[in-house]
Parts: sequence; C-alpha cells; structure tokens
Amino acid sequence: MEILLESYSIYFAVFIFIIVILIWYLRKNNHTTIKTISKIETAKKLGTHEPVSLHPVIDIDQCIGSGACITACPESDVIGLVNGQAHVINASRCVGHGACFHACPSQAITLCIGTEKRGVELPHLNQNFETNVPGIFIAGELGGMGLIKNAIEQGKQVVAYLSKKLKKFPETDFDIIIIGAGPAGIAASLTAAQLGLKFLTLEQDSLGGTVFNFPRKKIVMTSPVDLPLYGKMKLKETSKSELLNIWESALNENNIFINVNEKVESIRKTEDFFEVNTSKKIYTCKAIVLSIGRRGSPKKLNIPGEEKEKVAFRLIESELIVNQNILVVGGGDSAIEAALMLSESGSNDVTLSYRGDKFSRLKQRNFENIADAFANKKINVLFNSNLLEIFDDKVLISLNKSGDTLALPNDLVYILAGGELPSQFLQKIGIKITKKYGDAVLKHDD
Repeated sequence: MEILLESYSIYFAVFIFIIVILIWYLRKNNHTTIKTISKIETAKKLGTHEPVSLHPVIDIDQCIGSGACITACPESDVIGLVNGQAHVINASRCVGHGACFHACPSQAITLCIGTEKRGVELPHLNQNFETNVPGIFIAGELGGMGLIKNAIEQGKQVVAYLSKKLKKFPETDFDIIIIGAGPAGIAASLTAAQLGLKFLTLEQDSLGGTVFNFPRKKIVMTSPVDLPLYGKMKLKETSKSELLNIWESALNENNIFINVNEKVESIRKTEDFFEVNTSKKIYTCKAIVLSIGRRGSPKKLNIPGEEKEKVAFRLIESELIVNQNILVVGGGDSAIEAALMLSESGSNDVTLSYRGDKFSRLKQRNFENIADAFANKKINVLFNSNLLEIFDDKVLISLNKSGDTLALPNDLVYILAGGELPSQFLQKIGIKITKKYGDAVLKHDD
C-alpha cells in the first residue's frame, strides 16, 4: 500500500509539474503574441511593415514556431511570433541575409522580391547570373541581392562558372572585364586572380563602389564571409573604413590593380567577343561581369542652384565638417545617417528636409537615433517640405502644409534622395529589365 501511495505521489507531482510548465508556456506565448501584434500595428503606422524589395514570406501552414528564424536574423524585429507561429513585422528592414530561410527547420520561408502592389525593376538573370545577352553576367545589388555578403558570394560564383566556359573563345585583351569595384566586383577580381584568368576591373568612382559612399562609421557587415586569396573575414560588425582597408590589403598583397575613375561609356557585342569603350580606352574581352549596383546615378531634384559647388550627393569625412549651416534632403537611411553624422560635433546647425509627413522604412537604430536627435534639438526636422532653390548663402524651402516658404542660412547642401537604376545603360547593351511583383528569389523547392 505504501509503495502504491508513493507511486501515486510521484505521478501527481509529475502531473502538477507538467501543468505548471503548460501554464507558464501559455502565458509566455500569450505575452509574446500581444507584444508582436503591437509591433506589427506600429510597423503599419510607420510604413515599415510593407517591404521595400527582398523580404521573407512565411507559409503559416508549414511554420512550427521554432523561432529559429528570429534568432538567425541579424536585424531587429523583422519577424516575430503570433500564437506560436512566425509573422513578418518590419519587412522593410530585411537586408536579404537569407539567414531566416536557411534556419527554418520546416522550410516555411520563401525570400521574395517586390509585392503585389509594389514592383521592383530587375534585369533578367538565369541561375548562373547570366543576362539575356550571352556573356554578360550581373552580380550583387543590381541583380536584387544587396547584402554585402550575398554580393561577395555572387561575385565568386560568377567567375568560378566563367572559368570553365571561356576556353573556346578567340584571343582578346582580357578573358573577363569586371565593371564596378564594390563588394561583388572585388570578390570577382580576387576569384579571377585565384583562377589565373586574365581580367580587368573598371570603377567609375573609387574602390568600394557604393560602400565607399556610405557614411564613415556606418556598419556594413553583419556576419563573416570568405574572401578569395584572403580568407575568412571574421567580423560581425564592421565599419566602412575597416572593410575598405581589408579589401585594399587583399588586392595589394596579390598585386591586383583596379582602374578607378574610369567610366564605361558603351559595350558592343561582336560575333565572338565584346568591345568595352571607356572614358580612356577601348578594350576587348570574352565575358563581362556587371557589379555596378542599382544606383547608377544619384537622384537629382532639378531645381535652381543644384549645380553649385556646395551641393553634394554623398557624404565623406563628416568629422572634418564643423561650424556649418547644413541642409540634408531625404528621408531614407542614408539621409538620416548623414544628418546624424553631421550633428555629432555639436558645432553644425543641421536641418533635415523630407517631403513625407513621417519617416518610414528606416532601420530601427536609425529611427530611434533620429527621434532622439530631434527631441533633443540636435537636428531640425522639416516634414512635408521641399527644397525649392539653392543660393550661395541660403536655401528656400517650401512648407507644403502651410504653403509658406522658409529661407534658411546655408553653407552646405547634401541631397540624399536615392539613386536611379541605370536602365538606359543596360537597355543600350540589350539587357531586358522587368518589374518583379512578389517573385520568389529563394524557395526550398529550388
């Protein structure tokens, strides 16, 4: 009898323990659900729930609620749990890392580009990143995968594929010409050198491409990546200057020279090879890798005074700019980061002009920092405003709601309103561009 009572006591204790764990789990799940739903509602109000380009799409029927996607994501609050299943919160913060896709144990996530409402213009590419023009390949941001790690991987893959295909071509100046020295272009150059290919890399601006134009302290990498002829870059959070130093070191150590400040003006395909006409020379090659990024040229406002020397379309060496009256135009991450950088010294009078009535689709850190700077009067923010004209000593700004015009003393203007896809350049080459509306980029069926 004693043994029986003891057994019942153990069973009862186990039962109570299970009930306690279940209640704890249900309460935690309920708390998480309420918190995530609140974040989703906030994201909808801020405009960050709607994706900009690449973003995860979750199949609720497949999701088992492991939370692996949330843990793997390098950005904050892109995905959260509602009733034990994953839901997208801030789709616009997705950087195309793909970590959620690879981490999902039930294969419930697909990475898509564009939405049913908002299309994203992209060139036609096959599985080897080749365009509809045979011999011209695209790697990196221009193809829709803007993350630095993805761009590096694509640059490596394209050249590795090409190294097996070029032997049948006639003799030319180069096997490959790589256009653009951003992440994809540098990785492609290092891979070409590693494989013994004869190549040339052209960059219309400076080493680093788009990365070079980031604000000086901007974090540009979130996970390690293997760089050919260098090894693993084990840097979780990397500043722009650190990354550029690594690339420059890898290139110098392998005697790789990049033709900077040499712009490609046209590309002509003959029967067997390509002619690349630049601002300095004409080259021939068997294949071309385009890694020029999506922002072929900065978006201009087309207003009087925009051509003045004090107007810039990128920010470099912000710490050297002091005691200036500065206007920054734009409402995206680049404009916000530039305004914050320029306000750091405390000596500049910084005004941010944005045509919208609120900031949307910002990274969480930028959203918090600009809100704090505005609250503490470190930056003057003018919503619903448009820059009308730029003078030598002032700017005129339209305040759209009141209809008034505001004149501000001014020494420098930074127009950071985004860039335009180099569509005309691509179309001259013959590359087809179409809008993608929610098309899958990565899915487990592939």
